[in-house]
Amino acid sequence: MLITVDKRGSINLPAGLRKQLMLSPGSYLKLTVQEGGAIILQPVSIFPTIQLNEQGLEKIREARESGTGKLPNWIVEDMNRAKSNTKPEIS
Repeated sequence: MLITVDKRGSINLPAGLRKQLMLSPGSYLKLTVQEGGAIILQPVSIFPTIQLNEQGLEKIREARESGTGKLPNWIVEDMNRAKSNTKPEIS
């Protein structure tokens, strides 16, 4: 498959390829350059993260211990991975 790079450096993936890979506007691709210059584009999923301070984490701990109600698995998995980040973010 031959594609061209436009004056802005963008490439256009043909519609058939986008459909085959189930890519839609806003989809993310990981770009890897291999030795020799081969370029690999790999579809990836990006999941938002939730950042909590110690007070927020404590509320999650209390909710875990209370045992009231059943949360969806994805929330439970996020809660189990939750940790405090005390380092300031650098913009």
